[in-house]
Amino acid sequence: MALETLRGIKEIGGFEVERMIAEKGAWEINFGEKYIYTASDNSIHFKIQDGPIKEHGVNGCQAITILEAMRIMYLQLNKKIPCTQNDTTIHHLDLAIQAQNERTANRENRGVEGTSKE
Repeated sequence: MALETLRGIKEIGGFEVERMIAEKGAWEINFGEKYIYTASDNSIHFKIQDGPIKEHGVNGCQAITILEAMRIMYLQLNKKIPCTQNDTTIHHLDLAIQAQNERTANRENRGVEGTSKE
């Protein structure tokens, strides 16, 4: 049920979501320019960025993208089955995303975002 909440979602964190279709139950993912795939076996696949973008170019999505996907899933689940625990989870995901955005802003202000510099 959780992955169904992503049906119809076209992008997460600026990355296009591609839908895979199974052939004989085997998945062969060729990520190419797309880094997020959902599949009919109720799975989601992320290719995570390998190395700093300024040094390696964009070759995957950021870890924050997984947090954003989870937030979307819990928001949709909470619409169907609202509860305090879902609200709490969404709140903490919001805090985690905010913390990572603050980290990025800090690194941008110091001119080191996208590099392996501290």
